[in-house]
Amino acid sequence: MSLACGLPPLLECVYCLACARWAWKRCIHNAGHDSENWAVATIEEFEPVPRICRYILGNYEDDLYHPQWEPPRGYGMNPQWVVCRKTYDDTRGRVTPYLLYVDHDHADIVLAIRGLNLAKESDYAVLLDNRLGKRKIDGGYVHNGLLKAAAWVLDAECDTIKELLAKYPNYTLTFAGHSLGSGVAAMLAMLVVQNRQKLGNIDRKRVRCYAIAPARCMSLNLAVKYADDDFLPRTATPLEDVFKSLFWCMRDTCIPEDAMLRDPRRLYAPGRLYHIVERKPFRCGRLPPVVRTAVPVDGRFEHIVLSCNATSDHAIIWIERECQWALDLMLEKERTMEIPSSQRMDRKESLAKEHKEEHRAALRRAVTLSVPDAYSPSPYGTFESNSSPISEDSPSSSLKARHRMTWDEFIDKIFEEDESGHRVVRRTASSH
Repeated sequence: MSLACGLPPLLECVYCLACARWAWKRCIHNAGHDSENWAVATIEEFEPVPRICRYILGNYEDDLYHPQWEPPRGYGMNPQWVVCRKTYDDTRGRVTPYLLYVDHDHADIVLAIRGLNLAKESDYAVLLDNRLGKRKIDGGYVHNGLLKAAAWVLDAECDTIKELLAKYPNYTLTFAGHSLGSGVAAMLAMLVVQNRQKLGNIDRKRVRCYAIAPARCMSLNLAVKYADDDFLPRTATPLEDVFKSLFWCMRDTCIPEDAMLRDPRRLYAPGRLYHIVERKPFRCGRLPPVVRTAVPVDGRFEHIVLSCNATSDHAIIWIERECQWALDLMLEKERTMEIPSSQRMDRKESLAKEHKEEHRAALRRAVTLSVPDAYSPSPYGTFESNSSPISEDSPSSSLKARHRMTWDEFIDKIFEEDESGHRVVRRTASSH
């Protein structure tokens, strides 16, 4: 009798301790935990990032000849090299404003897309135009609204970019964006890789993408598959996740990570991740930033971290400053070490080899976790058709058996012409 009376209070104490432990772990968790085992990024791979951030910031200026909001070091842009600029009036709300810039100093053609405008309903329409599993492409799932925005940009600027690539055959083609624009940039890079004939059969090695603080835009198999591109996601928490986390963070916390990984429709940040770590638990203020990089499969920033700095850390102006500070620290450390030029070349070659091996390891890890449509690494490259999926009856195998949709068919499926002859998004556009 005494044992039965003492059991409920004991169970209640155990339950309270378990809840307290869960609450404590949630309170002390920060974004640095997700990347604590990643390698430190090098100067060679991180050097373009602050410059790319400044190009994106250029979209916020009405006149680049007379800038009003330039960062401390300026934009580093020659206004005469801006090929075109598109505003909300030009895009009719289909995508955020962007500019096309030919960077002759770095032999690069850059299409830079600005981020979410909190005052524009059209931006929310693009962001919220999606549901789980709505749009399938290349054996995986992508964000429907971002894909349609990317298709519109590529269709509008295809001829101009093709002429620039033909005029400057040694230049790279870089898609860059922040926040909502970063998801569009990632979709653009994927569309170009799949439809290179639209740009004069551009060499895939010339195509790059930098996605700053990106929206989740592609399923895990695509995020890992395209990780050999120069994607730069996840500098800060995407605003989309901040909004959703207000209602769904408890639900996601209770879902086991292996269950989330096995859901082929769940969307993730794309490609290779670079994470700027500048805060630690129980420390006030910002620390000297450290940049870590990896191609993670599990532990791919699945925990939502809400803090008073969430929205400010997401701002492109702060990201540019932190990126530049991190790069300056890297350069200062290298000057102190006085590394010979021959060793720098060796380090660059070894870095490329390490990234390739890390990408193959990520693909193998995805296969062992039974991530749907994950491909084993192939000696012929990521995009060769002889890379095999984990099972013959997976969705990707049936996808390959079907007719591969051409670019014109893809555009016709998403867009239609209105009475005035302008191309508009089909209201009944659905997944394929």
